[in-house]
Amino acid sequence: MQHDSNTGVVDNGNKVRRWITYVAGIYILTLGLSLAVRAGIGISPQSSLTRTMTLVLPPLTQGNFNLILEVIMLIATFLVSPKRFRAANLLAMIPALILALLLDFNLSLTTWIHLGAYPPKLVLLFFADAMLAFGLFLMIRANLVLMPIDMFVNTLQQKTGWKWGNIKTAFDCTLLALSATIGLICLGAPHFIREGTIINAILVGQYIKLYFHLHGKYTARKSRARAVVNP
Repeated sequence: MQHDSNTGVVDNGNKVRRWITYVAGIYILTLGLSLAVRAGIGISPQSSLTRTMTLVLPPLTQGNFNLILEVIMLIATFLVSPKRFRAANLLAMIPALILALLLDFNLSLTTWIHLGAYPPKLVLLFFADAMLAFGLFLMIRANLVLMPIDMFVNTLQQKTGWKWGNIKTAFDCTLLALSATIGLICLGAPHFIREGTIINAILVGQYIKLYFHLHGKYTARKSRARAVVNP
């Protein structure tokens, strides 16, 4: 989640309101992730890796593995640019922990969902990606703490000067390759990587663009109404 260039969306006002927005965003995001898992036709690269690891080491949950991945990314952020790393960066583990707990909660909440036919699975995935994207949108709007994974991508961008989108794409592809490799070695075949993975990669970005657009229209309408009341 890159906060740069989102100045028209971010909320720089009341901190309590922003934290409520942020946590609500995490909850909606994890609910979207959980529903995507239940759709059963492929999930995002990061989720496919953490979900695959639950089959390799069953005692641990997907939330556990997500938290482990965030810790690894925080360490990697320090290794990439130790001079820029600050003690305040450790605060990123607070939302990472909240996300891990809410992910496991929402996964347990959605265990009843079992879809047989393909069309309902596809509809559920589209809805799940819309929720996931809305959660990300709310987190961007709150403009608070970056998750360690996003912090790592941002640090790489600052260190190398490469485009943020290119680094994020390469990072996602690396996670996808790791997920497929671990699946092949430990489980005999890749798991959770299907057409839904490609759909997720396309849809989430488009949904976020839509939310930005709708927010822009809402803000403009609100400004016009205010101008009429207070000419």
